[in-house]
Amino acid sequence: MTVPAGFDELIHPPTRLGLVALLAAAQWAEFGFLKESLELTDSALSKQVSTLAEAGYAEVRKEGAGRRRRTLVMLTPQGRAAFDGHVAALRQLVERASTPSGGGTAGAQA
Repeated sequence: MTVPAGFDELIHPPTRLGLVALLAAAQWAEFGFLKESLELTDSALSKQVSTLAEAGYAEVRKEGAGRRRRTLVMLTPQGRAAFDGHVAALRQLVERASTPSGGGTAGAQA
């Protein structure tokens, strides 16, 4: 079986997929919100955000100073396009799996 166009190996790991899905639903998201929502440590989330930022999929902005410093993360247009393409590819895979082909059971032996 071939992988549909748009399937993105960078986005596909569950933690990163969850992160990108959260970012897709907001203009900017606070680091603390992402950390709580994904149940990750600071370092684990930071690593995932850095991976997305290095690929051009996310933008990171730091505001304030001292104890009032906030880290905000946004999905870039490139990241949005990659996410939309990945979701479309996943839908194609699901549709293939739910469409009977040839009327038999895949992998069945007589």
